[in-house]
Amino acid sequence: MSRKNKYIDQSTVLHHYKHRRKPNRSVGGDISLYIFLLLCSIVMVFPLAFLIGQSLKPLDEVLKVPPTLFPRNPTFNNFSDLFITLSTNAWVPFSRYVFNTLFITACGTVGHVIIASMAAYVLAKYTFPGSRTFFKLAVTSLMFTGYVLGIPNYLIMCKLHIVDTYWALILPAIGGSLGLFLMKQFMDGFPMSIIEAAKIDGAHEFTIFWKLVMPNVKPAWLTISIFSIQALWNNPQTQYIYTENKKMIGYALSQIQAGGIARMGQGNAVQVLMMAVPIIFFIFSQSQILETMATSGLKD
Repeated sequence: MSRKNKYIDQSTVLHHYKHRRKPNRSVGGDISLYIFLLLCSIVMVFPLAFLIGQSLKPLDEVLKVPPTLFPRNPTFNNFSDLFITLSTNAWVPFSRYVFNTLFITACGTVGHVIIASMAAYVLAKYTFPGSRTFFKLAVTSLMFTGYVLGIPNYLIMCKLHIVDTYWALILPAIGGSLGLFLMKQFMDGFPMSIIEAAKIDGAHEFTIFWKLVMPNVKPAWLTISIFSIQALWNNPQTQYIYTENKKMIGYALSQIQAGGIARMGQGNAVQVLMMAVPIIFFIFSQSQILETMATSGLKD
């Protein structure tokens, strides 16, 4: 084949590919789609914008009926008053609540990701007696809410003698079944041929898991991390912790919200602070998280 004919064939294929990939929509259809997406985004953003606006309003504007979306006289007094209240009226320093929350959230999230990933790797790539039954039980446990599991978890914590310790909040987070389900579904698409090739090259099982599988399923464990951080950061399960200096920031801030009308502005500031950390983590990892929902991993 001559060079000229080669170029002609390549240009023909490229033209055919572009023509085939062209969406079958009119200009009016595109405009309608964009308008629909814009309306959906407004509906989703409105609660967040309204809450931020409420946290920046003075008390007279917070109590105004009907409420307004944006504050007329924005102020940060609600946030400053919140920290003053927590510093003067708390039994323990506010920094202690922050440390407890960060420590429990970090340990619970890292432990959950590691345990769920290791269990999912075994269930996805190896077959052993009872493997399917075990996974079905894990999926079934997703139907039970935390309220249903509250009493059984408390009885288990009492038997283990870890009530009123950090472990009472960390262990239930590590053993969650949602991470196992997501990781297993994602690892099912990871090619077994790559794992077998690594074994032929002399790689150990843990090396394959840690240096080969985990980097390729990064979107999945980032998704698990955001779910775990959100659950632990807003953890209301204070029935496991009795000592004040071991409680989390959610408990301390909930006491502010129970202060009545005089602390409504501070209560709005509390809700903004509780949402800030999960939202910030999601913003920095959203591309990887969305990839988990769009694909199931590599294919053979």
